Amino acid sequence: MAFTLNLAEWLLATLITTAGAALQGAVGFGMGLLAVPLLILIEPDFVPGPLLLAAFFLNILVSFREHESIDFSSIKWVIGGRALGTIVAAAILTVLPKSILSLLFGGLILIAVLFSISGLHISLKPGNLVGIGAISGFMATTTAVGGPPLALLYQREKGPRLRGNLAGIFFVGTSMAIISLMIIGRFGLKELVLALSLFPAIIIGFLLSGKPARFLDVGRIRIAVLAISSLSALVVILKTVL
Repeated sequence: MAFTLNLAEWLLATLITTAGAALQGAVGFGMGLLAVPLLILIEPDFVPGPLLLAAFFLNILVSFREHESIDFSSIKWVIGGRALGTIVAAAILTVLPKSILSLLFGGLILIAVLFSISGLHISLKPGNLVGIGAISGFMATTTAVGGPPLALLYQREKGPRLRGNLAGIFFVGTSMAIISLMIIGRFGLKELVLALSLFPAIIIGFLLSGKPARFLDVGRIRIAVLAISSLSALVVILKTVL
């Protein structure tokens, strides 16, 4: 299949994805928040399949870099919760409008940020991990923004552990999403070609993320998590209202 983008479109998509990959490589999440609305303007078929596969590749790179810090004992509970949340979301979407759910969860994320600023935090107990994982899976299915609940959960962890845990969780989540798209016929040769066209940007963004990650790791990672989580919530709410 012929590549459908001209050089200018590909360069712009590369620039956007590089910035998104650098953001996620440094903080642990946020590529979708930055890349999705812009890539859709260039080529709607970039979303969801190609960007998911690109994110899958990025999660491999981040997991490898932070592998010594990944807490497998906690992420297994989160992954189970995400699967549960995804199933529940699919059922609820048949009853409640997506717009109502977007406003609800956007508001909840802002409230969670305010609670975090006040000094309250959620302990990493199995029940909490499953619950936050379910909320993340629910939000990912209904609003396409599932990172903030997980980032808020791990916000008090050191940068490498936060990034490693999120990458491990997202690795499994994107794998399931890509397989699902293949099963329903929404990921084929065109999507694969588009995804491969983003891989250079993923590599460049990942390499660029090293220095910002080290900068954030010196007591700044939590501030970044709170800021990006707030921005994510506002984007979800504004997309629904406008």
